[in-house]
Amino acid sequence: MMSRMIHYQKENDLFCFIVNYHALTTTQEKELLKKNTFYSAVDFLALGIDPEKSTFWIQGDLPQVAELTWLLSNVTSLGLMERSTSYKDKIAKGIIPSMGLFSYPVLMAADILLFGSDIVPVGKDQKQHLEITRDIALKFNHTYGNVFVIPEPDIEEDSMLVPGIDGQKMSKSYGNTIPIFIDERDLEKCIMSIVTDSAPVNEPKDKNTPLFNLYSLFLNKNEKQELIERYDSPGLRYGDVKKELIERIKAHFDPYREKRNYLLDHPDDVHQILETGAKKATKIADRYLFHVREAMGLNYVNV
Repeated sequence: MMSRMIHYQKENDLFCFIVNYHALTTTQEKELLKKNTFYSAVDFLALGIDPEKSTFWIQGDLPQVAELTWLLSNVTSLGLMERSTSYKDKIAKGIIPSMGLFSYPVLMAADILLFGSDIVPVGKDQKQHLEITRDIALKFNHTYGNVFVIPEPDIEEDSMLVPGIDGQKMSKSYGNTIPIFIDERDLEKCIMSIVTDSAPVNEPKDKNTPLFNLYSLFLNKNEKQELIERYDSPGLRYGDVKKELIERIKAHFDPYREKRNYLLDHPDDVHQILETGAKKATKIADRYLFHVREAMGLNYVNV
């Protein structure tokens, strides 16, 4: 997701933010949320988000999104929310149900519609949420007039769903992530714990597995074909593949560590970037929110 956002800012008017409102559905620890929010912003900036080419901010710095969430809730049917597979999946994983978790797609819709987004890069797991956003926007426009842009999803087929080390979708709430800037010892521990099967060394290996899929993310077309051939041939050892993946991850992300370390040493610079981004985003949000309130009859002073 980060890679695609950074790519988008080269040719598009990019709006990108850290979703700390969404994080409240699974994180109630105050200090952890503050830490994760700041570090996520630093990681985005270190990896290439340019505040001069994009609008970059913290979700919670714009209360307009919470207001729009409530307004959209009044044109969103209960049945639409009940069809959300993401909610059901998270409950099945043991996450405690709450109204925040249940109505998560409405907040996501507000995130998108508040800025007139026409294209939204999403993973396969978020496709349904984007479809819900479209349904909400269409219902609102049908009820109150053409206020919202109807967004289109942009799903990158080659990396629609990134698996975690346990084979499930990679998610902090599942505890199965590989942090981008993890230290070397923890990285090795993390990669070596990726779930594999017990296929003998002298047999071909299953490619529909987290190790193969994670390694493939760091390979070009020819390198991936070579990996496929290795998996299809006797003699491949999972331990060797894991060691190779460790080196690939280190080589890919090490060049960004210097900038990240600088930002961590200069938190005021990060805060200034985020404050400026929030001000830019506010101008757009206020404009859309005015039209929403006007359409719904909440701006009553001209009666």
